[in-house]
Amino acid sequence: MENILDKRDPRELGKELQNARKTRGFTQEDAAKLIGVARTTITAIEKGERRIKADELISLARAYGRQISDFVRSRPVLEPFQVQFRGPTTRSEEDEAQIRPCIDKLEELARNYLELERLMQAPLVRKYPQEYNISGLKTEQASESVALKERIRLDLGDGPISILRSILEQDVGLRIFYLPLTPSKFSAMYIYNEQLGGCIGINSQHPEERRRWSLAHDYGHFLAHRYRASFYVEDAYQRVPETERFADYFALHFLMPTGGITRRFTDIRRDKQKVTAADLCTMANYYGVSMAAITRRLEDLRLLPTGTWNKIKESGFKVREAQQQLGIKPIPAQAEKLPMRYQYLAIEAFDEGKISEGLLAQFLQVDRLEARRIAEVVRTENCDLMDASEESNVSA
Repeated sequence: MENILDKRDPRELGKELQNARKTRGFTQEDAAKLIGVARTTITAIEKGERRIKADELISLARAYGRQISDFVRSRPVLEPFQVQFRGPTTRSEEDEAQIRPCIDKLEELARNYLELERLMQAPLVRKYPQEYNISGLKTEQASESVALKERIRLDLGDGPISILRSILEQDVGLRIFYLPLTPSKFSAMYIYNEQLGGCIGINSQHPEERRRWSLAHDYGHFLAHRYRASFYVEDAYQRVPETERFADYFALHFLMPTGGITRRFTDIRRDKQKVTAADLCTMANYYGVSMAAITRRLEDLRLLPTGTWNKIKESGFKVREAQQQLGIKPIPAQAEKLPMRYQYLAIEAFDEGKISEGLLAQFLQVDRLEARRIAEVVRTENCDLMDASEESNVSA
């Protein structure tokens, strides 16, 4: 252990220890008491001015809830970044204390992703468009224009996007994680810097419709406000910033394009004298959005009278009950905590002996038994794909 520590840059190790301490909510005084030294000694260790001893590191790692390997192996050092939130305007000290660990978790996962890419020499391919310049355009006009251009660029046509997360991960190259954000009023977190690229954390506790909306919303920020960190305003008495209005309008046009939704609504009207709440419920499911979103979109297009959604709400219409009665299956969720590519890289690194089983479990955020199960499932899937490919080649 001492030899390993001698090989580590004390400044990098000190920074790792400082981040771990802050994530755990410990002061330098707390850390000093844990290993029986003065607070000034902790300061010196975290600045890299004094090398930490093996027994001290073991005690601190245990107290910080971290593995020794987190500190003795060389890991990517993240460039500074600011996090953009979707959440309430006014946050209490309690809110701040609760959301801080979520930010740290997103940072940890993004860093793990970079570490796996470095281990496997497999950098994420970024298929990013240039940041869209929307200056001088009205917000709604700009958002519809960008949404249309992105649909064309990604070859999405004007139909629903059933696999939104997969498209943004595979065809764009974003890093997307689904995490239980606390408090639950926070919808998403967005990070961008040149090292990470675009990184989004979606609140896994929300319904799939809301998760998809949050993902599309933050993709709008990535396209038009890539380098700007801001806070989402969720307050009926305060004007929403133009950046947020753009992102919401973008999500609306990206998920429910004018041409496609108009054509589908017209088809319903052609076959029926009156469009019912059940029809709107079915359309919402088709586009993977909430019933409120689809109804208000149709109101905006003047395909439904203004106030239709308010009338539906006042009538006591229960969306989930209606879906069950109509036999509408829930929207397929893509709510895996970790991107599939991230998981594949971790398992491949383990199979090639580049990481231990314990580190595999740490990367996958599960215990060792579950890590083995996940690895076996992935290996089986890969074998099935290889077998299918070989059979196809033989037939050809």
